Amino acid sequence: MKAMGANEIRRAFLRFFEQKDHYIQQSYPLVPREDKSLLLINAGMAPLKPYFSGTKEPPNKRMATCQKCIRTDDIENVGRTARHATFFEMLGNFSFGDYFKKEAIEWAWEFVLKDLQMPRENIWASIYEEDDEAFDLWHNHIGLEKERIVRLGKEDNFWEIGTGPCGPCSELYYDRGPAYGCDDPDCKPGCDCDRFVEFWNLVFTQFNRDEEGNYTKLPNPNIDTGMGLERVAAIMQDVNSIYEIDIAKRIYDHVVRIKNSPEQASENVSIKVITDHIKAVTFMIGDGIIPSNEGRGYVLRRLLRRGARHGRLLGIRHTFLKDLMETVVEIFGEDYPELQEKKDYIRKIITVEEEKFQETIGQGMEILDGYIDALKKRGESILSGADAFKLYDTYGFPLDLTLEILAEKEFTVDQEAFKAAMEKQRNLARSSRQKQGNEGWAEDPLKSVDPMLKTLFTGYTSSKETAKVMALVSEGQAVEEATKGMEVLLITDKTPFYGESGGQIGDQGRAYHDFFEGKILDTQKDKNGRTYKRLTVLSGAVKTGEEVTLHIDEKRRFATTKNHTGTHLLHQALKDIVGDHVNQAGSFVSDERMRFDFNHFEGLTKEEIEKIEDQVNSVIFNGQPVTAATMSLEDAKKKGAAALFTEKYDAHVRVIEVEHYSNELCGGCHVDNTSKIGMFKILHESSVASGVRRIEAVTGEEVYRLMQQQESLVNEAAARLKVKKDNILRRIEEILEEQKEQNKTIESLKSKLAGDVVGDLMEGAQKIKGVPVILENLGEKEMDEIRKVGDGLKEKLESGIILLGGKNNGKANFIAIVTKDLIQKGIKAGDIVKVGAKAAGGGGGGRPDMAQAGGRHPEKINEALEAVKSYVEETL
Repeated sequence: MKAMGANEIRRAFLRFFEQKDHYIQQSYPLVPREDKSLLLINAGMAPLKPYFSGTKEPPNKRMATCQKCIRTDDIENVGRTARHATFFEMLGNFSFGDYFKKEAIEWAWEFVLKDLQMPRENIWASIYEEDDEAFDLWHNHIGLEKERIVRLGKEDNFWEIGTGPCGPCSELYYDRGPAYGCDDPDCKPGCDCDRFVEFWNLVFTQFNRDEEGNYTKLPNPNIDTGMGLERVAAIMQDVNSIYEIDIAKRIYDHVVRIKNSPEQASENVSIKVITDHIKAVTFMIGDGIIPSNEGRGYVLRRLLRRGARHGRLLGIRHTFLKDLMETVVEIFGEDYPELQEKKDYIRKIITVEEEKFQETIGQGMEILDGYIDALKKRGESILSGADAFKLYDTYGFPLDLTLEILAEKEFTVDQEAFKAAMEKQRNLARSSRQKQGNEGWAEDPLKSVDPMLKTLFTGYTSSKETAKVMALVSEGQAVEEATKGMEVLLITDKTPFYGESGGQIGDQGRAYHDFFEGKILDTQKDKNGRTYKRLTVLSGAVKTGEEVTLHIDEKRRFATTKNHTGTHLLHQALKDIVGDHVNQAGSFVSDERMRFDFNHFEGLTKEEIEKIEDQVNSVIFNGQPVTAATMSLEDAKKKGAAALFTEKYDAHVRVIEVEHYSNELCGGCHVDNTSKIGMFKILHESSVASGVRRIEAVTGEEVYRLMQQQESLVNEAAARLKVKKDNILRRIEEILEEQKEQNKTIESLKSKLAGDVVGDLMEGAQKIKGVPVILENLGEKEMDEIRKVGDGLKEKLESGIILLGGKNNGKANFIAIVTKDLIQKGIKAGDIVKVGAKAAGGGGGGRPDMAQAGGRHPEKINEALEAVKSYVEETL
């Protein structure tokens, strides 16, 4: 058997099945495309479910893939066993009603013996105990000795998940030899020892299981095979662990180099955890996943922070995961070119997230260590949910990380209380963003209307239309007539009115005929896509079956189209300037402004915002044509049209093209030339969720109004500063300089005053059991002023205890100082300040020599000083 690298095995497998007329599919992304049951792709066949179920036509009845996968079910075992990993690659060949058992077994045998050159005598096969057909193929067709064909039960060799397609399977095992076995003379596949390693599973999907548990044969049986690349590489390279194979060893060795000290046996788990997690993190970010606190973004954040924390266990105090990522890309970049293409982006995401965690992990670990010490003192083993939530909410510790650290010390968390705290926060967030307005219209407003009624939209080319009234709905019920003063829903056979969708608001306008006048307040679509208008009858009456003239508010629509086309220009500018990873995460387009949400991991810089504005306005000033075309979804993709990942599209779609600039799938209304937008200006850029940013902007007349407002502000500022507009900045700089000089004078006076106070306090120091003690209420003082007095006393006092209190903004502030000689006797500033703060309704802490705290009751500062005096008397 020749030693083969993992990359070599991957390429050999795909090449082999390409020669067997298989369509070679590049690995699907880790983000499932149409499967909401999965958070992440976790098996080779997972992206192919629609082909197995028959809901989609495969590109070929024979396919082969090397699929990247993520599993975190057994994350606590990663690094502790030879086989557990969160990231792995699954080699697989598949048949959708084409070949079956004979070919699957033949080709598996051929690949293993000829391409991998595994020794024949080391190969065993297991089959389902009732699958005589598989036994016959292995024994009589392939020639495998019957002693090396093991029949196993349903639990081991029959694949099924509830009802639906299922079937027996046959697994290939590699015999590592007696040295890895147990004492059982009959040791064979199915034994729990390490001698026989299962490396390829051939699933024969030939039955359908009904709800009664009956099995019927499928008319077109399928083949689904899976071979773990890392596991077969370990066999080929004759190593004991997937962490010792070539692609993992390079990362492992890089971790050791970063650690910059000889590897210790106790560090083995942490190095393996980092080796595994950096692969998972790199591939996940490469597939567009961004760290967040929910869903797959949470999985990514958890893996990244877990890796960073194990780095700290190795003594690595700087950010290092970004450097390991480079090694991952070097190893996998040729076979996964998206990693090379997105390397800079991946590095940036890892850097930002790791730096963010580095800022809080040290403080968070101190807090957690304090919690653990407190649990030990109380003889308890369960950390409260409130404390675990504080670590999560304030210091960025995922619950899993807290659980892992506690488990190492034989503690755990009250997870139910943690979940309750999390749910409380989510409910607050939901209520804060509760949608305003009349929600009644959203509850199936057309339930009394014939569901087959459809409205033809003519508003792309027309602003005015004569249409037939198909239905009128008042208070949820269909009516034949609407009279003056009534508010109804109006459904017509055709309309120029755009129903709110795709982020664009619905049109307003008029509806009328000779004996009727009505105002259309809004246009919406129901859940079935039917367009209806909210109509107030101003005069006369309108009946079903009548013809009415529909006329949109053209000025409002024109302003809306400017903003809608503006979002397309903005989207492309973001991709060009910020990065190709940027994708739309939502939008709102009205006649007054636009709001555009997009995936990105950090706030935009001032320079980036300026570049975006410059690019968008350049396209506007160039007067580039904007065209709309309907085409197949496949053609739109070939054209490079941008689409929303979360949207489902029909077979034919509408593509908006800005000439020489952008292509985007969109059903909204647009200008026909960018020059009609006039001008574009960003108002705000902010965060709306983890990994999601928001830009609010205006176009056209609203930019002019904004300029007028800003001009008015400049004029007002110039008048108040009594200078010309050109001299405003110079005058502000002069004022700031004057203020700086005044502050210096104030600080000088404060320091002199503090020095006087220090002298007075030194003279008035009391002695408790021979130890100088200064306890003083300094009155109305900021914390900085109290600290200066404390620093002055510390310089002059050779031995002693100090507690200073003061009030500011309705709160009590305390600083405690203890000299080194007394610290050695067990007196600590942190303990003293806690006693004082507690008496004033607060808390705090710090170092043994200096600590500070606050309290809610400044009127109790004197009581706090007395409490400390008593504490010192008792302690001394």
